[in-house]
Amino acid sequence: MHIMTATTGHPSADDLLVLLAVGRSGRYTTAAEELGLNHTTISRRIAALEQSIGGRVLTRGAGGWELTDLGREALSAAEVVESAVRSLSVDSGGDRALEGVVRISATDGFSAYIAAPAAARVQREHPKIAVEIVATTRPATQQRSGLDVEVVVGEPKVHRAKAIRLGDYCLGLYGARKYLRKHGTPTSIADLSRFPLVYFIDAMLQVDDLDVATSFAPDMRESVTSTNVFVHVEATRASAGLGLLPCFMADRHDDLIRVLPDQVAVRLTYWLVTRAETLRRPEVAAVVDAIRTQMAENHDVLLGRG
Repeated sequence: MHIMTATTGHPSADDLLVLLAVGRSGRYTTAAEELGLNHTTISRRIAALEQSIGGRVLTRGAGGWELTDLGREALSAAEVVESAVRSLSVDSGGDRALEGVVRISATDGFSAYIAAPAAARVQREHPKIAVEIVATTRPATQQRSGLDVEVVVGEPKVHRAKAIRLGDYCLGLYGARKYLRKHGTPTSIADLSRFPLVYFIDAMLQVDDLDVATSFAPDMRESVTSTNVFVHVEATRASAGLGLLPCFMADRHDDLIRVLPDQVAVRLTYWLVTRAETLRRPEVAAVVDAIRTQMAENHDVLLGRG
């Protein structure tokens, strides 16, 4: 890697804030929109920052711009600048006003039933915090440019990040009432071989814990499969077969009946991943606290006891 050695003095606070925006989003264009600048200005500010501190702060990665080691140091300084600026803002009650954008990646079901109400809770308390939720089912990424928080299934193996165990949820086997009336209700694990399964597309499933979830009945043939768990729920309701569904989603529908609850109860764990320096941002901490509160309030529902 090429390192510049010539410096021109102390870095500009404005340039540090530009780095902060690029480091969080991974993209010059997103940072430009957030700061009200154009792409050329962003590029010029980053170049000026690199000149002033004598080295590269960003490197091109597969998912966008990634911070170098020097860039991470500069980002920490930028967060101090941002915090100092924000400390001057107070709300009508005289308390520090929280604002900013918090970007979350989470699975479909978690996004809808945990992250969304948690975000709404934050909005009620801090109207200037905007929460962006990206629904996707994948392992934690090693380079999380553009994301402040990731929620994944199964304990993540990550570097330079903090993994927080949020809590467990349960998958159960469900059938539509009309489907079970027509085909009968399975009486044992062995009996499941005559039923088709509604679940994830095997070849596209990236999460190991979800991949092994069907090991209780390996002889079940695939029916309707999808990368989206809401499709699993609706296909099961439409009599496509038996669905292996999150209990907290399936139990919302009176037309779905859980079968073999004592034999089929797959317990999985949600984990939250974020950088320690990201968690120090008060708006991110507020969102994480709201997510943990939402998890606690829905403990029994998540485990199929609601």
